[in-house]
Amino acid sequence: MRILYQLLAVLFMVLQGVAGQHVFPRPVDPCVLQNGICFPGICRRPYYWVGTCRNGGSCCARGWRH
Repeated sequence: MRILYQLLAVLFMVLQGVAGQHVFPRPVDPCVLQNGICFPGICRRPYYWVGTCRNGGSCCARGWRH
């Protein structure tokens, strides 16, 4: 009977730690890492092309190239 209480305490601690974690973490978008936005087609002013998005669109960032 004493082991049952210890198992319940361990189970509670494990479930408490899992509750704060995301089940499905969001994949990191390379366009967002470059401070860009995905646009269909080509980039228009004041945006410039920095790459290609996953959906085939243009990854555009605002401002001038440095």
